[in-house]
Amino acid sequence: MLSLSSTNKSALLLLILTLVFFKINAQGIQGTIKSSDGEPLPYATIYVRNIETGTTSNAEGYFEYPLPSGKYDLVFQYMGYKSVVKFIEVGNGFSEVHVKLAPQTIVLRDVEIRAGKEDPAYTIMRKAIAKAKFHQQQLDSYEAEVYIKGSGRLIDSPFFLRKQIAKEGVDSTTAFVTESISKVKYTRPNIYEEEVLSIRSSGEDNNTSPMEYLKGSFYEPKLGEAVSPLSPKAFAYYRFEYLGTYKDQEYEFSKIRVIPRSKGDDVFEGEISIVEDYWSIHSLNLKTSYLGIEFLINQIYNPIDNKAWLPISHQFDVEGTFFGFEFEYNYLATVKNYQIEINKDLDVELVVIDEKVDKELAAKLESQNKNVNTEVLEKMQSGKEMTRKEMRKLMRDYEKMESERDTARDIQYVTNVKIDSLAFKKDSSFWQSVRPIPLSEYEIKGYHKMDSMALVNKQEAEGDTIKTKKGKEGFKIYDLLLGNTYKIGDKTHLELESPLLSLNFNSVEGYNFSYQLAYTKTFENKTWLEVTPEVRYGFSINQLQSKLKTTYKFGEQNVIVEGGRYVYQINPEEPIIPIINSLTTLMLESNYMKLYQKEFAALKVQKKITDKYRVNVSAEYANRLPLENQTNHTWFNKKDRVYTPNTPANVELGNTTFLEHQIFMTGLSLTMKPWLKYYIKNNQRETINRSSPELTLAYDNAIPVSAAEISYHKWSADLTHSLDVGIRGRLSFRVGGGGFLAKDSITFLDYNHFMGNRTPIQDIDVVKSYRLLPYYNYSTEGPYFNLLTHYQFRKFFFSRFKFARKRGVKESVFVNYLGTESSLNYTEAGYSIDNIFRLFRLEAVAAFQDGEYVDWGIRFGVAAFLEEMFNFE
Repeated sequence: MLSLSSTNKSALLLLILTLVFFKINAQGIQGTIKSSDGEPLPYATIYVRNIETGTTSNAEGYFEYPLPSGKYDLVFQYMGYKSVVKFIEVGNGFSEVHVKLAPQTIVLRDVEIRAGKEDPAYTIMRKAIAKAKFHQQQLDSYEAEVYIKGSGRLIDSPFFLRKQIAKEGVDSTTAFVTESISKVKYTRPNIYEEEVLSIRSSGEDNNTSPMEYLKGSFYEPKLGEAVSPLSPKAFAYYRFEYLGTYKDQEYEFSKIRVIPRSKGDDVFEGEISIVEDYWSIHSLNLKTSYLGIEFLINQIYNPIDNKAWLPISHQFDVEGTFFGFEFEYNYLATVKNYQIEINKDLDVELVVIDEKVDKELAAKLESQNKNVNTEVLEKMQSGKEMTRKEMRKLMRDYEKMESERDTARDIQYVTNVKIDSLAFKKDSSFWQSVRPIPLSEYEIKGYHKMDSMALVNKQEAEGDTIKTKKGKEGFKIYDLLLGNTYKIGDKTHLELESPLLSLNFNSVEGYNFSYQLAYTKTFENKTWLEVTPEVRYGFSINQLQSKLKTTYKFGEQNVIVEGGRYVYQINPEEPIIPIINSLTTLMLESNYMKLYQKEFAALKVQKKITDKYRVNVSAEYANRLPLENQTNHTWFNKKDRVYTPNTPANVELGNTTFLEHQIFMTGLSLTMKPWLKYYIKNNQRETINRSSPELTLAYDNAIPVSAAEISYHKWSADLTHSLDVGIRGRLSFRVGGGGFLAKDSITFLDYNHFMGNRTPIQDIDVVKSYRLLPYYNYSTEGPYFNLLTHYQFRKFFFSRFKFARKRGVKESVFVNYLGTESSLNYTEAGYSIDNIFRLFRLEAVAAFQDGEYVDWGIRFGVAAFLEEMFNFE
């Protein structure tokens, strides 16, 4: 049980008295918002119209908002209910305001909805979509103050972890809580700045913050990864249903149901209200999902300065299950004190005509404007009627004109976040005075727990409880087995890798392990040096091998010097992972890994010209030696199977053995991402994944100098990309080719090899390797062409079912092809289920040659989306 010292009791009493004093002297409004039948309306909006600020009620419909003395024009709003306007005078203390909202009276327009007739929702949405770019470009800038309150709870957890989690004090009745107050500024077209003035938090938000949605806009084609209902491509993704029109204050709004044509991730579903004649958003209640985790977004907009409709309240809810943990997070955000600057080019109200409905007027307008060669800005400021087609063209021309002025076209957006030095130092009395949304019972408990933990920490620091004294730890003898990292000087470290992690088995070396040290030093001029010695010992071959690698980085260049005697896979891309080879060799008696040894000295220079272009230059002199199997040890002896020789089978060469020889090789490669896009966050430029294809051109040659007899000229080209294709899914592909320009003298080591696979385990990169291709059967000295494709569906078969979608299941098909003189048009076709238990991928694949079936298999892999999340390389 936690006990309080007399000092702490006095401090607690002082805090209580401070809060009581504040409550007596504070002033503002407080009360409840309920429906006409007495039910509380959670997260209803209270907008102070005459000062353009506001708040929302909490989950119980209660609100409390501090305001200085004065007269206020309050608007109470809730989706689906009539707004109520009240005029309140605030004096000393809090003025009680209790409001009941009646359901909104929705009137269907005087239109006929018959079979074969278009739903009137479509003409409304066509106009809103046509003006989306207008609304997106309408403001040159705005500034505002944003209050965000977030809370989250762990609802359930895997049974084997529940006791441990309970010991940590985490249960479903305690909420993670965070509150922050920020000043935000947006500058057209893509600069977002945030200054965090105050922040208070208990627990972690686990990256569920809604800031990306607050910074984004439904007028953009995409919000997050989901397609907006106001996207130019919206009609390919959604159906729309007209629910009716209602009048609130002096405006009319049409409510539209948004229905995905194909349910699943990356689309929204729900309702959106459009302001008549302005064709802007009034409010929305939409949900979407990503990997089975559901997101609910509720926004209410108000006219600022009677010119632009901007969001004043956001409700953002996240719920789902991930690795057996069921959770929910709820965020509320209120935006106040807008200061807007209208784009002078668009300070005009353009009237949009739907040519599909008003055909005669549209034809007349198009005829009038057909031969009129008016500048873009003149058309903008004409204020005349125009068709949707003209509006879209006008906005495209305007954006093109703006883009030509832009000197940083590759920058998609800029985000800068600054945290005030006093942001974390505000106490509970401060938050009580500024908090526009009262805390719920769960949130109060979360903060109480945080304050209790802070008190314990303070007592530990003051000596009220037992301290844990940790001395400085140096080298321990067990570090030789477990590894460790040591700081041995200013910006100087020594890392000792655990040899246990490198313990493997192959038929050449038997059981083997490596031992590696890494010495790193960062210099004052930001240059960087790493020296990495490594030794390797194989018990069956009874041989100690070693190499030394030194890397020096300066500016955008790396210089690497490496040399020694070491074993390598014949394919330099290393198609089989050592631990996988160890298991297949020991358990299945299938020794797929083929090795050779080289004694070498190498130099590599890697130059980053820009983020879009990189050049690598290399030179190496090596003495290459063949190796043979040294052991037949296995865990399970298969009577029908023996280890294959260390010389791989190849249909072109037959005998792939080679004699010891020397070679001098040089290489040059250029990697290009010509259309790469960026974002800037806190003045650091970062690349946007999948924003450009990657093309690599490579040239390698062997020069017969000194004792080196190998001579050839080899080229290759490789293109990879991943892109969204329409509404159906994502296409990833790798296409490449190459060959020898000349080959006076080569060995099998110099052939073009391919990323084959014969194990049940598949690489995480879905277009990196084949699924069934033998590792070296079709290695070639002739020309080759390879193509690997992977297409992931938004919805296919299993993903049509709700239980699968909620668990984030994805389905894919893939087709791979290899064309060489001897591969007989080798082709693979397969189907995969991805994100099984959020972590795994299961594939079924069949192989064909010249159109005839030759093999099939099942492959297991890590979920493909993890590569994107964690940037595996």
